[in-house]
Amino acid sequence: MKQALNKTFNLYCDESCHLEKDGTPYMLIGYVSCAYNQVKLHHENIRKLKEKHNVHAEVKWSRLSRFNHLFYTSLIEYFFATDLQYRAIVIEKCKLKHEAFHQSHDDFYYKMYFQLLNKKISPEYNYNIYLDIKDSNSAKKVNGLKEYLNKQYLRVRTLQNIRSHESQLMQLTDLITGALSYYLRGFDKVIAKNKIIEKIKSHSHSNLDRSSSFNNEKFNLFFIDLK
Repeated sequence: MKQALNKTFNLYCDESCHLEKDGTPYMLIGYVSCAYNQVKLHHENIRKLKEKHNVHAEVKWSRLSRFNHLFYTSLIEYFFATDLQYRAIVIEKCKLKHEAFHQSHDDFYYKMYFQLLNKKISPEYNYNIYLDIKDSNSAKKVNGLKEYLNKQYLRVRTLQNIRSHESQLMQLTDLITGALSYYLRGFDKVIAKNKIIEKIKSHSHSNLDRSSSFNNEKFNLFFIDLK
């Protein structure tokens, strides 16, 4: 029992189209989860994949092209072959009703992070949560989020911003979340990106446009029903 109590997981969180009025239909927040004692191993393995494919740049969905497609494919295959896990929530932004709920978009943002984390965080374990730095408001948001989660009795050991180039696993989160956002917006003009999405569909056994079974821990999607 003592061993279970001491187990720690790192969650690498990223967002796509999270601004309220950016003209995009969906907001996504997702994370890649990794056992703390496996972080160094996964970072080293991804670094080796980069070397094998002669890739030196940071992994980003926006950088995926026919020139680096094989590397990105190998990275998705690596994710599904390991004990890494992914979870995301999807929000249809046309259904936002901030005024009706007397909340700001920042308030809503914190609530959605709670929805992302609440059902999957166990009181048995410790968690380090890392958010990708997006802009000058990132520090304010991470402090507000930590305060909100504490009020909801969802306590984490660490919650802080990091820059994506510092973490191979944060870059993996960017890749998967970016793929989901691209698919849900109906884009299909870039063949290399379409192939990555098909690879995710095939390995996850998911259509990517609906909620997964709650018991699907490897690749879990939750489409929020805003009422």
